[in-house]
Amino acid sequence: MALSLDSATQQVQERLKGIYKLVKQIQEEKIRNEGNLNAVIKAHEKLQSDEKISPYHKSKRKGLYCSVVSDAEREEDLIRKALSKIYEIRVIRHERRIQAKQAGSKETIRRGALMKMLLITAQTLPLWISKTGQQPPALCGAVPADPTYVAKLGDIVAALVKSTDGDENWILAEVVQYLASSGRYEVDDIDEEQKERHTLSKRRIIPLPLMRANPETDPDALFPKGSYW
Repeated sequence: MALSLDSATQQVQERLKGIYKLVKQIQEEKIRNEGNLNAVIKAHEKLQSDEKISPYHKSKRKGLYCSVVSDAEREEDLIRKALSKIYEIRVIRHERRIQAKQAGSKETIRRGALMKMLLITAQTLPLWISKTGQQPPALCGAVPADPTYVAKLGDIVAALVKSTDGDENWILAEVVQYLASSGRYEVDDIDEEQKERHTLSKRRIIPLPLMRANPETDPDALFPKGSYW
């Protein structure tokens, strides 16, 4: 369904209001949780100085720890809801850009501005924050796409193309469509100065990450330093 400019603007504003409310709730939750957290810190300090701990104090400390974990889970839930709304805004803006392009509204972007835009896009990809025991999904950081995955319209991919002199080069390209009957992609070079469209087999296309990996929770999903991807 086509998304009009007014509709997109309204949806973005609704989500921004939701984010504002969630940020306030997160701050309130954080302040409310400080009491339990301080109690745990004091209990831990006392634990280091006491030689013996009575069953009563053991039970009390366990209760404090459970309370802090519960507090953290509530705060985490609010943060994840806020991140989800940010991602929804990103999707809305992406859909509007695709619709504008299909309608023939194509803005020429100079190469320097394009490189800056790509850098910002990469830096603002949604951050995957896994829960305990959870593995990062496909296309999160260095985790490759599933073999059956098909890149969507407007996705940015790495494409291996042949130049006029016969050399093969990797380029950044935007998916125009996937031809299921032939298993081939139509992609546009994102460099507006080239303005080239290529029809390539699936093996010449590498879908790029849709999410960033969290180095603290999923270091194995990071690209090795110095790698191309």
